[in-house]
Amino acid sequence: MAQEAAPADTTDIWDFGGEGTVNFSQISLSNWASGGQNALSVLGVANLYGNYKHGPSSWNNTLDITYGMVKLENQQVRKSDDKLELNVKYGYKASERWFYSAQLNLKTQLTPTYTETRDTLISSFMSPAFVLLSLGMDYKPNDHLSVFISPLTGKLTIVESQMLADRGAFGVKGAARDASGNLIPGTGKHLRKEFGGYVNVRYKQEILQNVTLQSKLDLFTNYLNDPQNIDVNWENALNFKVNSFISASLLVHLIYDDDVNIAVDSNEDGKIDSSGPRLQTKEVLGIGLSYKFN
Repeated sequence: MAQEAAPADTTDIWDFGGEGTVNFSQISLSNWASGGQNALSVLGVANLYGNYKHGPSSWNNTLDITYGMVKLENQQVRKSDDKLELNVKYGYKASERWFYSAQLNLKTQLTPTYTETRDTLISSFMSPAFVLLSLGMDYKPNDHLSVFISPLTGKLTIVESQMLADRGAFGVKGAARDASGNLIPGTGKHLRKEFGGYVNVRYKQEILQNVTLQSKLDLFTNYLNDPQNIDVNWENALNFKVNSFISASLLVHLIYDDDVNIAVDSNEDGKIDSSGPRLQTKEVLGIGLSYKFN
């Protein structure tokens, strides 16, 4: 009687791993003639991944979480950074370097953000949340670069908070107004829908010994409304590895979204007198502890 073949070993299909970093900064002053403030800050970053590859199919999943707090002397603890991003991409090999692909991308934050006086809500979890659903082709010439091109992309802007929706925050349609011009609470829309084209570029490589460059670029254009205005989200990170547990990082984040209005004090008199789309920039330099696992 013939012996049945043993089932194929599939333990190498999934690849899980990630990296966590905690950066600290402290300033302590005593009788410091030139002045200043005592300060303490902490920033945590977690990058997790789970990748599947079997035959012509691949499935790449990443979860990025960033959260930071800062405490200045005689002031309340304030949030300095807050990001949650989930990316799920399925690919089916079309040729040596091209894949038919479908992608889901979600960007939001974890906790509420308030004005300095803490009396006005600016943003919160799922307010906003940006969701991209895309179909297209993924170009992967090597393990360092991925260029995803999608002519068919739906973009959803979600504002779960009714207060923010009534104000028309983040591009959703604000609340209706009564005959006196006052906002009618509860009438603001929670969802903004867009349809357009999308390009997603991912690059990661060790450019020098113990120095890794990671760049993520997202471009989106809305076919149905002002297609010449391109939404840009570009993150660049330089990670420096000192040893197995100590690292340093420099992050530069640029955002431009034509539908998000930024309040502006144009004459610098301390009063907001206009608003409109602006280039948003963020730069973070950190030194701390890191741990990488597979």
